[in-house]
Amino acid sequence: MSVVNKKNAYRVLGFVLTAIGISMVPALITSIYFHESRQTIPFLLTIVISVLVGNIIVISVPPSKSKVKVRDGFLIVSLAWIIASLIGAVPAFASGAVPSFIDSFFETCSGFTTTGASIIRDIKTMPKSILLWRSCAVWIGGAGIILFTAFVLPFSSVQGHKLARHQLSLQQVGKFSLRFHGTVSKLFKLYVFLTLSLIVLLSMGKMSLFDAVIHGLSTIGTGGFSTYNDGISHFKSPFIHWVFIAFMIIAGSNLNLWLGINKYGIKNFKKNTEFKFYIGFIASAGMLISVNTYIYGTFPTPYEAVTASFFQVSSFISTAGQRMTDFNSWPTFSKMLLLSVMLIGGCTSSLAGGPKVLRILTSLRLIQRGISKKLHPNRIFVISIDKKELPQEVSTNISNFMFLYFFTIFSGCLLISINDFDLITTFSGVLSCLNNIGLGFNMVGPAGGFHIFSDFSKLVLSILMIAGRLELFTLLMIFSPYYWNPDKV
Repeated sequence: MSVVNKKNAYRVLGFVLTAIGISMVPALITSIYFHESRQTIPFLLTIVISVLVGNIIVISVPPSKSKVKVRDGFLIVSLAWIIASLIGAVPAFASGAVPSFIDSFFETCSGFTTTGASIIRDIKTMPKSILLWRSCAVWIGGAGIILFTAFVLPFSSVQGHKLARHQLSLQQVGKFSLRFHGTVSKLFKLYVFLTLSLIVLLSMGKMSLFDAVIHGLSTIGTGGFSTYNDGISHFKSPFIHWVFIAFMIIAGSNLNLWLGINKYGIKNFKKNTEFKFYIGFIASAGMLISVNTYIYGTFPTPYEAVTASFFQVSSFISTAGQRMTDFNSWPTFSKMLLLSVMLIGGCTSSLAGGPKVLRILTSLRLIQRGISKKLHPNRIFVISIDKKELPQEVSTNISNFMFLYFFTIFSGCLLISINDFDLITTFSGVLSCLNNIGLGFNMVGPAGGFHIFSDFSKLVLSILMIAGRLELFTLLMIFSPYYWNPDKV
């Protein structure tokens, strides 16, 4: 018996190849417009070959009548992100913009996984078409499962809702009617609306159209790529800074709550425990860092301290990875708070990476139950979210995820420690890639970059980026010997 439904896998990957080729068209047009002849040919050839091969696969492989199993979803989704990163790396490498293919793969993988970690030392020297392409990759990666299920899976006989649950938790805790295809369509429309709204507002803040498009695509996709070495600090407009803060917070929140705002108003937000914790944590961390940095003289005025603090907190918790200050120079207390923000991530059903707020909340309540059981062995302690009892299976899955999460961090740190960098650089670099943030501390902070790592470490970090984007289990499952055992099908 075959372990994987190969026909459906081939067809999906054929659609992925076609989609990646088509998504490079804006970058191709940009290269022609700005007379970047060295980039035009690589983009054109990559587009033609990707679309041609993708269509040949789709046409030559008939749809399978058999249903796709969950195990097929693990492989299909993982291969889709790997293939997209490999194909997407070709133009930058072939044009010479990025001399090393591993570096180009890392940069593109960082885009598609919405990480925003970069190996480029001087962004100003990069062709505009390459800058646009990596932001397009972020936007596509941010849409991720929305695009995948809405435009690819319906044509390949794959049950999209099974795949979706391995990447973004579109379902709520308790009895939630997913109405999958309708929800996916609405989420994608909201995603496009947020992107266009941000681009318009940034343009109103006197940002050039090209810069507005780059930052709009990158920020809503929670990728963090910029067109300047100093990031958002290049723009001196308070309006632009606070627009970024607002949209990063939205991108890291539960998008399903925003879908229901017309029907339920703000009641959804008030009743949602995860959202209240998310906003409360941003407010608390932002104010504490503001006070700490101002007292230590990091910023000359309270307003600058508040703006910079809330910007970086919003950037880290939403995993947008944008920067507007050198937080490496902040007091230790402020940096520890930022590190704790990195460990949380955004809400479920958001575009953010990280463990997600709901898992952190559940873990805290599991700890609370453990303490309560020690004090009162006979007490029945029910874990609930939004007044709904959390099934034991969900609690167990969250515990397993958190254990795997910290084990992956430890393993990643051990592997890249061969570079012999300091502990903070190593730890924050791994955490940054696994949580798809793109920023770390010390050598991988706002003034540094990931070019310092060896090729081996860049490949390890790339795998961590994909694993983090696919919620760990999706990618790591295919490395299990049980996965490839036909007797377990």
